[in-house]
Amino acid sequence: MNLATRRRLRLSGGTELSFLTAGDPSGPAVLLLHGSPSSSRMFREVIPELSRIAHVIAPDLPGFGESDVLPSPSFPAFGEAVSELLDRLSIGPRYLYLHDYGAPVGFDIALREPERVLGLIIQNANAHRTGLGPQWDATQTPYWSHPTPENEAAATAHLTFEGTRGTYTSGCPADVAARIPPESWEEDWRVMNLPGRMETQRALIRDYGNYVARFDAIADYLARRQPPALMVWGRHDPFFELDEVLSWMKSLPRMEAHVLDAGHKLLEAHAAAAAALMLDFIRRNQRERKG
Repeated sequence: MNLATRRRLRLSGGTELSFLTAGDPSGPAVLLLHGSPSSSRMFREVIPELSRIAHVIAPDLPGFGESDVLPSPSFPAFGEAVSELLDRLSIGPRYLYLHDYGAPVGFDIALREPERVLGLIIQNANAHRTGLGPQWDATQTPYWSHPTPENEAAATAHLTFEGTRGTYTSGCPADVAARIPPESWEEDWRVMNLPGRMETQRALIRDYGNYVARFDAIADYLARRQPPALMVWGRHDPFFELDEVLSWMKSLPRMEAHVLDAGHKLLEAHAAAAAALMLDFIRRNQRERKG
């Protein structure tokens, strides 16, 4: 196993992107894309395992972790930043790990260069309207159509310490929640209170509506390309409906799917199980590609 190395890259726009790398660059590349309000720290327990067979790249998305804030945050801007990182590192074909906000970033990258996608690893990532439950109708959906101050206040009401903790523990059975270290959400909350970070959070909540508007294009991409896919899904996720699992399975009929006794932040309590599934998926897919 290889220890991850923290590196920084100054993007062409002048801001810096912080990222982790691990593993042999000659191995298959795996791009790990975290969600909100996390960072590459989310992958701390799976990177050493993945690095045994793969070249792992795990960026802190702009305005998260140790990466600088972008002047105009959006998911396409994040996709452009990560694409520049991949180009500067000379990363060719790659597996994409999609989680939460990592999905709109990852699909932006995939739609730019579909021929470079070796496969998808889907972990509580939404790409269909079935994933948007009743709470979205009460908060985000009105805000996307009518961005009034009142609708913005409702859509961003979760940007609190309690809301940050809730991304880890909400919906989880007590014994699962007890396995999640508090320093995870405490570190996220510390970073969220740095200059420009809340503005990034608010901008992405607004821009997620534009991502939802791309679902038809994503459905067309999945139908045409049928990328090899592995799903590891936390069944107690209160943010994305369980119906989303079936939608993914319909979009990708050959996808290998595992629904675990976990919440939205599955890797906090189930990293070992998820890493084993990812290793098996990558090894098997690489063998099939070669033979």
